[in-house]
Amino acid sequence: MSHVRYRKLTVDDYADVAALYQELAGDHPVISGVWGEDRFAQILHHDGTNLIGAVVDGTVTAMATLHILPNMTYDGRPYCLIENVVTHHADRGQGYGRGVLDYAARLAWDAKAYKIMLLTGQGGLAQEFYRKCGYDSDEKQGFILRRNLIREKLD
Repeated sequence: MSHVRYRKLTVDDYADVAALYQELAGDHPVISGVWGEDRFAQILHHDGTNLIGAVVDGTVTAMATLHILPNMTYDGRPYCLIENVVTHHADRGQGYGRGVLDYAARLAWDAKAYKIMLLTGQGGLAQEFYRKCGYDSDEKQGFILRRNLIREKLD
């Protein structure tokens, strides 16, 4: 039987995390090599940012990024943003993603956050997964403004 442990990730987890990021990104490029390791270390040391992982038999098999952000409303209590939630495709449906989100929520509530937000795509199974984990899509509407990187490369 597999042993799972939920914890904050460290620089020693870089290889596993890089594989998960690649699975999450699909056709989009993910930085790698020394530059990837350096960026990963920067993320880990960014104030208010936590990478949480499900470590199964020594391998990170699911993860999420939790940002705890300062705030002026709600008596100055922070709010949180969760991004980059991913579980290895072969390990989905075993509760690792839910465990990662539960761990992230505990960190958020321990920080006295008043809410946690996350965005996900409009199709697929992710929306149902987040609803089963207790997230509500009825209260707010998310919007995204992306930078046009392709045009910038040409200019």
